[in-house]
Amino acid sequence: MERSVIIVAGGSGKRMGSTLPKQFLLLKGRPLLFWTIRAFHRFDPAMQLIVVLPKEQMEAWEARCAAHDFQVPHTVVAGGPERFHSVKEGLREVHHNGLVAVHDGVRPLVPEELIANCLRAAERHGAAIPVVPMSSSVRAVEGASSHAVDRTALRVVQTPQCFQVPILRTAFELPYDPAFTDEATLVERTGAVVHLVEGAGQNIKVTTPVDLEIAEVLLRGVPL
Repeated sequence: MERSVIIVAGGSGKRMGSTLPKQFLLLKGRPLLFWTIRAFHRFDPAMQLIVVLPKEQMEAWEARCAAHDFQVPHTVVAGGPERFHSVKEGLREVHHNGLVAVHDGVRPLVPEELIANCLRAAERHGAAIPVVPMSSSVRAVEGASSHAVDRTALRVVQTPQCFQVPILRTAFELPYDPAFTDEATLVERTGAVVHLVEGAGQNIKVTTPVDLEIAEVLLRGVPL
């Protein structure tokens, strides 16, 4: 079965305190996005890799690929104003009815085993996403008051979110809604059931300087 991944890299560097977009920040001497792309290429060199970037960042990305001699084949697509529009643009580049994964560009430490498990579950169930237990106490806020929520019933969602291509295409026929915070939310709106897969603690989303430091530590010993 043919497989593709849409890597969404539309973040800014605001929470990093940087003028550079997060995906361009250096991680072990290379732009963070390199590691994310490489993770999927190492998992399956035949897998179609689609990277979605803001249009104004595409030239800078091309320059970085040349400067670092980054030769992993991938297609770069201009994104839209929201994640919904960006993934939809990436999906236009998928020309088969196999499986498609959608992954955050700033999750560079995704394990190959997790990619395999999510794709396998999507092939079997139609839609699958990785989740991890909530480790912190949680409260629901209602105006000036709040109350504790049972965290054992909650899960934190990761990526890659994986789908049979026709299921995701059908979901993206829906009009945009701000409530669509991820692809699973969108797919569920069509009535499809999303299967949960055990996620990975190392599959962090790099959004703060501390996250970047943690990623550096986790990549020690990993060759460039």
